[in-house]
Amino acid sequence: MPHLARSARIHQLPFSQRTLVWLGSILIDEAGFLDEVGPRPVILLLWHNRILAMPVLYRRYCPRRKGLLVLTSASRDGAYLSEFVRCFGLGSVRGSSSRRGAAALFDLIRTLQEGFDLCVTPDGPRGPRYSLSPGVILLSERCQVPLVPLLIEYSAYLRLKSWDGFAVPKPFSKVTVTISPKIQIGVTGSEAEFETERKRVEKAMMERMVMR
Repeated sequence: MPHLARSARIHQLPFSQRTLVWLGSILIDEAGFLDEVGPRPVILLLWHNRILAMPVLYRRYCPRRKGLLVLTSASRDGAYLSEFVRCFGLGSVRGSSSRRGAAALFDLIRTLQEGFDLCVTPDGPRGPRYSLSPGVILLSERCQVPLVPLLIEYSAYLRLKSWDGFAVPKPFSKVTVTISPKIQIGVTGSEAEFETERKRVEKAMMERMVMR
């Protein structure tokens, strides 16, 4: 998927580091996501403190899909994350509700229309931790693209002292990824209906979570 990052140099991780990351990964596909014929774009959701595992897992298990872009903030931290996903041949969309918000929304809509998958951390970039922001519901509703929650768990990990409690898997730990069934957001007619949809998605991302 080199076309996603043609404007920037791609840095490949050393083979030894990539091997360590790949060891011990287990994928549970409840959505049939990997078996789709002629796959249509989706919005992948995972909590901010689990983003470290996403690029290598997508690259390993989804070679037949058109590609993935990750929504990152316009801050310095977002720049680091953007460069990190480029190490795995993935792209990024820079922006948040406070910086480049309108431009980022346009880029996200265009990306979905072109057939690419998106990855969004709905509690980022500032939290609160495990609180799903309404923006991803609005994007799914407007584009009629389903949401796919990802449950990522590490058997052994280090916890950073950041707002999200960022989790770093220890070498040779088991990384279990569950692709949950797709959630289609219908057209909402009121704020109450919209909030019901937001809570439904948030619950789907929380109900089987072990790492807190």
